[in-house]
Amino acid sequence: MLQSLLKSQAFARTAGRLMAVYIRFVRRTSSMTDDPPGFVQKNLPDHPLLIAMWHGQGLLLPYIRPSEDIKVAIMVAKHLDGDIVDAAVDTFGMTTIRGAGAGRKGKDKGGFEALRACMIAIRNDTTIAITADIPPGPARKAGLGLITLAKITGRAILPCAVVTKHYLKLNTWSGFTVNLPFSKIVMAGGEQIKVPRHASNEEIETLRLLLEDSMNEVTARAYHVAGSSERGIPTEQNPVAYGPLLRTYVRGTRLLQPAAPLLLKYRERQGKEETGRTDERLGFHSAPRKSGSLIWLHAASVGETNAVLHLIERMIDQRPDLQILLTTGTVTSAKLARSRLPEGAIHQYVPLDTPDFIKRFFDHWKPRAVILTESEIWPNLISEARNRKVPLLLVNGRISPRSFRRWRNRFKIARPLFSSLDLVIAQNDRYAGYFERLGSRYVLAAGNLKMDAPPPPVDKAALERLKKTIGSRPVFLAASTHPGEEEIIAGTHRSLKKGLPDLLTIIVPRHPNRGAEVCEMLQGEGLTCAQRTNQDAPAVSQDIYVADTIGELGLFYDLARVSFIGGSLVKHGGQNPIEAIMHKSAVLTGPNVHNFEEAYASLLEAQACIEVSSMEDLTLQVARLFKDEKVRKELVSRAQTEADEMRGALDVTLDALEGYLPSVKEKRRAS
Repeated sequence: MLQSLLKSQAFARTAGRLMAVYIRFVRRTSSMTDDPPGFVQKNLPDHPLLIAMWHGQGLLLPYIRPSEDIKVAIMVAKHLDGDIVDAAVDTFGMTTIRGAGAGRKGKDKGGFEALRACMIAIRNDTTIAITADIPPGPARKAGLGLITLAKITGRAILPCAVVTKHYLKLNTWSGFTVNLPFSKIVMAGGEQIKVPRHASNEEIETLRLLLEDSMNEVTARAYHVAGSSERGIPTEQNPVAYGPLLRTYVRGTRLLQPAAPLLLKYRERQGKEETGRTDERLGFHSAPRKSGSLIWLHAASVGETNAVLHLIERMIDQRPDLQILLTTGTVTSAKLARSRLPEGAIHQYVPLDTPDFIKRFFDHWKPRAVILTESEIWPNLISEARNRKVPLLLVNGRISPRSFRRWRNRFKIARPLFSSLDLVIAQNDRYAGYFERLGSRYVLAAGNLKMDAPPPPVDKAALERLKKTIGSRPVFLAASTHPGEEEIIAGTHRSLKKGLPDLLTIIVPRHPNRGAEVCEMLQGEGLTCAQRTNQDAPAVSQDIYVADTIGELGLFYDLARVSFIGGSLVKHGGQNPIEAIMHKSAVLTGPNVHNFEEAYASLLEAQACIEVSSMEDLTLQVARLFKDEKVRKELVSRAQTEADEMRGALDVTLDALEGYLPSVKEKRRAS
């Protein structure tokens, strides 16, 4: 009942009228000045204009109207807030145009209809007031909508700001400002910006940046003249400072440092740390640093390491003058790095995130830039890079909806961290929007680097040995499985054997150290199995081969005509399907694939992979693909076509990173 009342037009009208009463109260109790003096009258002859303001700064917008003879329409969104604004400005003799830009999500918010309404209003001699930044952010980043409107209509953009000395700023993406009474109001304006009708894309981008700079300058000047300054909006030059909670984290991790060696010893006994290299986790180095510029890339585990290996290869290929340091946090990712890092690249374990360990690491390696992968956000690492003015970049960025909600609920922690990132290259527009809403200042969506990686390597000699042993047995692969899925694969194997008595199922656990555990479970299910770490090839009599090794997934994709990609029948989020496709193996997946949501959506839409939801469903589909080779080949062919269309993230990423790397000239000067 209450919720429906709050959404009603009656509530919007009442709230709008109360807002208008408050706006007039602020005006009557405050002094008001123009800056520069007379700028309103100076621009009067050029009406109709496009008055630009930042989002969240429009409470006193009605007073931007120079006189009652000038018609003004304000563009507002098609939601309850817009209904309230519509009711408020109506009392000031102004109208609204309903609609907004699509923003990151590309969702239709009536932007096209609003554009047409603006063109009609301008032809009717009506000035349009419009915000330059687009929900849901980032704040203070001008979109293309205003520039496009200026280009089409030929009308000039007038950057403006109306501020008060005393105000409250709400915790919203735009930092919505509530102007307070008994204050000083300043209405500031900048120079008009005109967009030529035949402006090129390069000219449009230049004018967009000019508008952004002018808006920031006008807003800052307005606050200065009012005798105040604006709080809470990060700028490219000034990320948000660490607050009390983050400072507590820094102090707390420093106090815990003496316990780190004991923790590492315990983890070493469990096989979670590599013997002989635990000092690296304390920030000590086990490799020398050569002279010259060094770029530090950090990838947490196997998945992130696979994502950046090809990036590292291309960086070394294009810039052999750079040293590349890769850090990882797990034993399996370290083994992968050792086997696949290109010559000249260095691997170290990442230090634990404590102030002194991180400082020790920076003191030795002296990186010129730090490149994090996917969602690696560590407060002490970020703080040290900020203190040393080292560019912080994040590639292949992703944030799950659940993680985004957690960060959003801790916005005072999230904003200083995410605003410290100089560049975020996200996997898609949704993730890019998440990063922007958490405070990242420069974000672009490039695609998933894993789509551009080469096929997983294959040891030809090992492949020939396995082929010789397996012979003509049909091979079904369950790749990158997680706990709970191996039991499903065991049941699937038993059912399939009724029609395929000589079937060999290969299980590759996502975490190879689970090999013995998986074998023990299978034997308990009455199946015969072998571990690759104990036996080079499966015996003819064995049902299942548990491939508990690192870096051999390509070998098993080459052997299997049909592959189930794990992490998808349990709530993990799925694994990369492209590796199987590159080895011409038909792909089946469960429904839980949010880690690769866009890739699977494209494959499923193109009927290039098959989704299963249960053991019975998996059994049915695997049997069908083994029975009908034509169907299997068509599935693989469509998948390869889709996979080719997903590529391109690597080139975009390399181009974006180039501006943050030391120039070749710097290298020559240093030598």
